Amino acid sequence: MSWLLDQPWSLWAIILPLAAALGAFLAPRQAPRIGMAAALAIFATVLGAILQVHGRGPQFHALGGWEAPLGIALRTDGLSLMLLAATALVGLVVSWYALGYFSGTVHGAEKREYFWPLWLFLWGACNALAVSGDLFNLYVTLELVTLASVALTALGGGAAALSAAMRYLLSGLVGSLCYLLGVALIYGAHGTVDLALLAQLVSDDGLSRAALALMVTGLLLKTALFPLHFWLPLAHSMAPAPVSALLSALVVKTSYLILLRLWFEVFPTVVTPGMGQLLGILGAGAILWGSFMALRQERLKLLVAYSTVAQLGYLFLVFPLAQGEALTGAWTGVVFFVLAHACGKAAMFLVAGTIYHTAGHDRIAYLAGAGGPLGVQVVVFALAAVTIIGLPPSGGFMAKWLLLNAAIAGGQWWYLVVMALGSLLAGAYVLRVLSWAFLDVRRTFYPTLPWTLRWPPLALSLVALLLGLLAFVPVHLVLTDAPVSAAVRLEVRP
Repeated sequence: MSWLLDQPWSLWAIILPLAAALGAFLAPRQAPRIGMAAALAIFATVLGAILQVHGRGPQFHALGGWEAPLGIALRTDGLSLMLLAATALVGLVVSWYALGYFSGTVHGAEKREYFWPLWLFLWGACNALAVSGDLFNLYVTLELVTLASVALTALGGGAAALSAAMRYLLSGLVGSLCYLLGVALIYGAHGTVDLALLAQLVSDDGLSRAALALMVTGLLLKTALFPLHFWLPLAHSMAPAPVSALLSALVVKTSYLILLRLWFEVFPTVVTPGMGQLLGILGAGAILWGSFMALRQERLKLLVAYSTVAQLGYLFLVFPLAQGEALTGAWTGVVFFVLAHACGKAAMFLVAGTIYHTAGHDRIAYLAGAGGPLGVQVVVFALAAVTIIGLPPSGGFMAKWLLLNAAIAGGQWWYLVVMALGSLLAGAYVLRVLSWAFLDVRRTFYPTLPWTLRWPPLALSLVALLLGLLAFVPVHLVLTDAPVSAAVRLEVRP
């Protein structure tokens, strides 16, 4: 058993998808087989990383044997594992779904040849970002994630998809520039970009505040936090369904992970409760505005896209809530929310894609009387929405419950109101879809769907539900080497 724990699983989680991306590019006809084989192998390596961290604690690897500050450090802790687990689980199921979605009878083999190399490249970049231990390597991997995501968005085809991809690209470049300027300021002042070393060197001065402001602004733009979300709805709704699921479930979480590391590891002596409240207010605005806009949408994919804007708001409640006695609960709740939301939202986008393929559209009003396979998919949509609404026993319920307890422990009751309204509005726009689909009108029956389009959304929906029942496992892993101890210093700041 010891040999199993001695393997560099995190490193293999980066190498495998990048090697598979090259293979899919060189052998496009074999790309689906290469992609699925890689997905299974990556899933196994992430399981190995989870067992390794559980048995031996956080893992550190110095590439090439060069230690920081000269070398590139890889670090696998609880926060890294949550993103690795989300990419492994969602990536495996979305790859399964893509086998049917990009078949010759659905969306053409030509898109399949582009999808697999780009998706595997994106997967490798996400895994590399999850375990990166220095600011510049985080920048490089974040850029790789953005470029691959933009190319995948353009696979939707047509002027609308190209316009959405270009908007995504330009906003991503601006965000990257802001982040890189902040990194340059920090490197100029301290001569290193290693996170662990910077945590000991950074002090509360004007340069550190300027660097933090630049990097946070860039990351907020990439995460699409309200009101910087202008690129997200079109990009997520115009992309092919598997791509939309990946963008919403995984890509926007990568920049958020960097923000957590900066806030709680590198700059705990710089940030103040006022800064945390500002991000909390923006998060509350995202919850309410995104939910309101989702209620107004006529297309199912746009509704789910605006729902992503709303759900991202919950992630930013950790910044005002992670103080004092509420510290551990807020941290655990928000990191667990990353995994639960990834499963639930990916399932909703896959259902929307299946409905579009079956009915030829995703107009909500035209779903009235849907029967047969389409009616079953609407039920799967409802199952996935249980997590998004936050109903028990789902993973979304457990994450929101932890955040609610943190708000109570911290005496910040106004966030209770925001979270309650967010759940009610989420229930409203989900019920709006269900009310149309289950109208008592003459049923329209559709042909049987391929199994690759039917089962993956259901699998993710069930996982999102079971996360609430098995929450003790990911919650224990989330706290592995968590930087929450540094955040205690937030409450003593003026």
